[in-house]
Amino acid sequence: MTEFWESSFKDKQAMWGLDPADSVFAVAEFFKKKELKEVLIPGYGYGRNAKVFSDLGLNVTGIEISETAIQLAKDHYGDQINVFHGSVSEMPFDDKKYDGIFCYALIHLLNEEERRQLIQDCYDQLAPEGYMVFTAISSSSPNYGQGEELSKDRFKTSHGVNLFFYDSETVQAAFLDYGLVDAEEVTEPGEIVEGKPYQVFWKIVCRKEEEIDGNR
Repeated sequence: MTEFWESSFKDKQAMWGLDPADSVFAVAEFFKKKELKEVLIPGYGYGRNAKVFSDLGLNVTGIEISETAIQLAKDHYGDQINVFHGSVSEMPFDDKKYDGIFCYALIHLLNEEERRQLIQDCYDQLAPEGYMVFTAISSSSPNYGQGEELSKDRFKTSHGVNLFFYDSETVQAAFLDYGLVDAEEVTEPGEIVEGKPYQVFWKIVCRKEEEIDGNR
């Protein structure tokens, strides 16, 4: 995984452009409305989405597997955001509790055990009464079923990327025990233009209840 993303960022640089994903703005505004202060972004990339949160005055910490992506973020946005270099499978990188965690288009790249572990690790670093939001590709997306089928709802694309496509049942199964409060499908980009590609994602919102005697 490290080699794949390092090679991708070296070759394609800012491959998704410098504008944030459309769906990020609503999440950042939601965090701001909830008066969240400390935000963790696993799968930081080159910082295009993180900037939306920092521009609203939230303190952002990132986790990114590619050194090249981290350097790209510094080149484009400066080095004011602390980014841990490493895989999300190595979480936690610090003992801090974050009141907001945002994980954009990452979880569906992982296998079943890795997906389960990422949710658990994020939940473990979430402060009581904090929120974590995941965006995960939906089986309603037009690219569902394309490529080599690896297992149910999981396909290997022509670019060598493995994608697990969520539906409402798999969202419920994966997140219900982690404070699931909302799940809705959103398009990326937000406005679909005829003839241009788009994808459908689940925006999954979880809230951690106040802990009692160290238990959730």
